Amino acid sequence: MPRLIDLSVALKEGIASDPPHMLPQIDYAGHDKGAEEFMMLFPGLRAEDLPGAAGAAIETVRITTHNGTHLDAPWHFHPTMDGGARAITIDEVPLEWCFADAVKLDFRDMPDGHVCTANDIRAELDRIGYRLKPFDIVLMNTAAGAAYGHPDFLSRGCGFGREATLFLAEQGVKITGTDAWSWDAPFGHTRARFERDGDPSIIWEGHKAGMERGYCHIEKLTNLETLPDYGFKLSCFPVKIEGASAGWVRAVAHLPD
Repeated sequence: MPRLIDLSVALKEGIASDPPHMLPQIDYAGHDKGAEEFMMLFPGLRAEDLPGAAGAAIETVRITTHNGTHLDAPWHFHPTMDGGARAITIDEVPLEWCFADAVKLDFRDMPDGHVCTANDIRAELDRIGYRLKPFDIVLMNTAAGAAYGHPDFLSRGCGFGREATLFLAEQGVKITGTDAWSWDAPFGHTRARFERDGDPSIIWEGHKAGMERGYCHIEKLTNLETLPDYGFKLSCFPVKIEGASAGWVRAVAHLPD
C-alpha cells in the first residue's frame, strides 16, 4: 500500500490566496438550517423528529476554476496550441497525463520574481541525478509554498519562462506544477520589468509557451518540501467542467512503502 501525501490546499475564505477580486466565498449552512429545509420538504415533520434535531449541512460556494489547487488546461493560455491546433479544454485533458511518475525540483533559494531558464532546470536535474522521461510530472518547490495564506503570497517565489517551459515540453513532459500562485513569475515583478523595458513578450511567457507545445500545469500546490526528489507517482485528475480553462484537483503524491 503506497503512502499518500496530500499536495492540495484547502479552499478557504479570508486568507491571501488570490487577488482580491478572485477570492473564494463560502456560505456554510449548518444542521439547524438543514432541519428547516427537511421540514419544508416533509410537511408535518418537526425538528425534534430528526436524530439530534439535525438536518443536512451544506455549503454554497462562489469560486473561479482557478481558486484552490487546480490544473490549467491549454485553453487557459491561448485559443491554439501545438503551433495552431485548437487548444484543449480541461474536460479534454487525457487522463493518462494525470497519473504518472513525478519529480520535485527545489527552487526555494531562487529570489522572488526570478524567471527560471532551461539551464536552471538542467542544473537542478543534475544536482539530484535525474533524467526526465516522457509524461513525467515535474513539480517546482518555490519560496511561495511557505507563504501561502500570508499577505505576501502573491509576490513570492520564482516563475518559469518560455525557455524553461519549452525545455520541459521537449522532453515529453505534459504536466508541471508549482506551489506558487502562478507558473510564471509573480505579476508584480513582471510588471516592474515591463515598466522598465517595455517588452510585452515577458508577460505570461511560461503560459504562452503552450501556443507552441501544449501542456498543463498545476498551481497552488502545498507540502512539496516533504517529498523526495523522485521515486513517487502523482495523481492530479481535474474536475470535469465542459469547455473550461481549468479544473480543481486533489493532488496526491503516492510514495512506495
